[in-house]
Amino acid sequence: MEPANRLRNDELMLLPPLVEPDAVLHADEIRRYARQLAIPGIGSVGQRRLKRARVLCVGAGGLGSCALPYLAAAGVGTIGIVEFDTVDESNLQRQIIHGSSDVGRLKIDSAREALCEINPWVEVITHPHALDSSNAVAIFSEYDLAIDGADNFATRYALNDAAIGLRKPYVWGSVRHFEGQAAVFWPGTGPCLRCLYPQPPAQGGPCGGVLGAVCATIGAIQVTEAVKLLTGVGESLVGSLVVYDALTLTHRKFSLARDPACPGCAQVA
Repeated sequence: MEPANRLRNDELMLLPPLVEPDAVLHADEIRRYARQLAIPGIGSVGQRRLKRARVLCVGAGGLGSCALPYLAAAGVGTIGIVEFDTVDESNLQRQIIHGSSDVGRLKIDSAREALCEINPWVEVITHPHALDSSNAVAIFSEYDLAIDGADNFATRYALNDAAIGLRKPYVWGSVRHFEGQAAVFWPGTGPCLRCLYPQPPAQGGPCGGVLGAVCATIGAIQVTEAVKLLTGVGESLVGSLVVYDALTLTHRKFSLARDPACPGCAQVA
């Protein structure tokens, strides 16, 4: 999972909030989000931005099932899920949004029910099919940003290419064995996935094996980056790549440059 050789040491950009705040928080919401409202930089305005936000999660598997509950708990107002697969018993070791009673069900159904239980103030929109080059733009266009929880590079590239056309950001993640990676790709503002991986790496298919807690770590990073983009808090991972190694409990952070010869975003201004 080593990245391509286009890494540099640049200053990160401080980005404005991605969405405008909603008009009001109701009393029930204020009680629910009290500990989040107390965070410097979020407060009422940031929480109202989250309420208005629309976030798409591609996949309800290892990464998606860890990211989705925290999106709902944080108060992201509209959450879209793209997923076509059914729950298998082998999924339960890491795909924590699903339970034993969900085996054989569509993942999108069990995920939707779980999110509605976590936060009834959240609207959940389901897209019960695979994301590919024929539908990615139409689906992503309905949302402010996306979280990439896909397990294959065909889907990842489809989302990336849609982001290029729409000039929208998405939070990418990848896990394998004891290692994970995370980045924010925003074509036109920073690099895209094809700048990092012009071609799929050798292990470009399903992960083949991963410690469930690594999915949780990377999924939590993805949600944190989404919240930062939506509210304008902190420094985004746009233009950066984080590599997490659970065996040594270390994070390495690289700066990632746009590739002037990128097959995806080279022509994006």
